Amino acid sequence: MTRTASILLALGVIALGTVVGVILQNVLLGILLGLLIALGVFLAFESRRGRNAGVNDEDHGIEL
Repeated sequence: MTRTASILLALGVIALGTVVGVILQNVLLGILLGLLIALGVFLAFESRRGRNAGVNDEDHGIEL
């Protein structure tokens, strides 16, 4: 998936969140939910694109 497609997908999620907010009669809540979900989707696609999905360190965060 290209970067443009992932950005369009994130914007679509924000728009869907706005519609949900209108249905719930709280547009700000819908926009906030849409932004949070869109951020997660965007980060997931970018991580997959860079082949960095999952834990890559060998100690799995055990050592300080």
